[in-house]
Amino acid sequence: MFFGIGESVYDIVFKDNQPIRGVAGGSVFNTMISLGRLGYNPAFMSEIGTDKIGEMIISFMEENGVKSDNVYRFFEGKTPVSMAFLNERNEASYDFYMQYPEGRLDIVWPRIDNNDILIFGSYYSINPDLRQTIAELLEYASDRKAIIYYDPNFRKNHSSMALKLMPSIIENLEFADIVRGSDEDFLNLYNETDTDRIYNNHIKFYTPIFICTKGEGGVDLRTPLVKKHYEAKRIDAVSSIGAGDSFNAGLLHSLAKNKIEKESLNDITEEVWDEIINTAIEFASEVCQSMENYISVKFADAIIKK
Repeated sequence: MFFGIGESVYDIVFKDNQPIRGVAGGSVFNTMISLGRLGYNPAFMSEIGTDKIGEMIISFMEENGVKSDNVYRFFEGKTPVSMAFLNERNEASYDFYMQYPEGRLDIVWPRIDNNDILIFGSYYSINPDLRQTIAELLEYASDRKAIIYYDPNFRKNHSSMALKLMPSIIENLEFADIVRGSDEDFLNLYNETDTDRIYNNHIKFYTPIFICTKGEGGVDLRTPLVKKHYEAKRIDAVSSIGAGDSFNAGLLHSLAKNKIEKESLNDITEEVWDEIINTAIEFASEVCQSMENYISVKFADAIIKK
């Protein structure tokens, strides 16, 4: 069973200073939609307003097989909206508009069991307003022997806060079984771009499995048994929004497909990692060729039939 916790937003996408599309989004949200389209029926924990945008997002979740039982619906405030601006290379920068109520994320945790998978990350996971609640969930999932997957997704607009937020980031790393982030995330966090330096100086002590994605530069993998680089697929990208989130979905799908258990994570062989990472790259590449934040229904159906 897959579980995720994170923000729910409505993304308005701009190209050449003109809005071209509106889609439901959020980093973990996007991963959950891809997993829902694959038939996993994942459970998503989040907070959404009772406004029109909130209703649209809830309906979209349910239409795509994502459970909304653990979504907190608030009356005061508004569902967040983000503005995603695509540059000439179709890479996105963001502005966010948020109006949350004073009370946040007032939900009951779903039942999480041994070898279930929980994905979390982004600023949402280290936001001081939510930190105690997030930490309680991580401790609960860890006690229940779930596989915990952390995507820092640490954006440039938070880089000035990195030092202040570092205790929460370190705690997230301590809970995580797998860390996957982009080179941009770690540049913003540690002012480092070299994968080995990031792994050895900042990650390895807490989490032995580390995946660093570098866009067109491919993917670096570091585990107790494997040190390897994977080339990215050469594609004509339409949008990079959701690429990392879809990479996460492909990786999590491969863990489930290969029936990987928490106790055997550090023992995964190079051959199995090849399949896992290449599947994740395939997912990310598919999303980059569309304006959606998640894998298409057609692509999901093809994966299911394999």
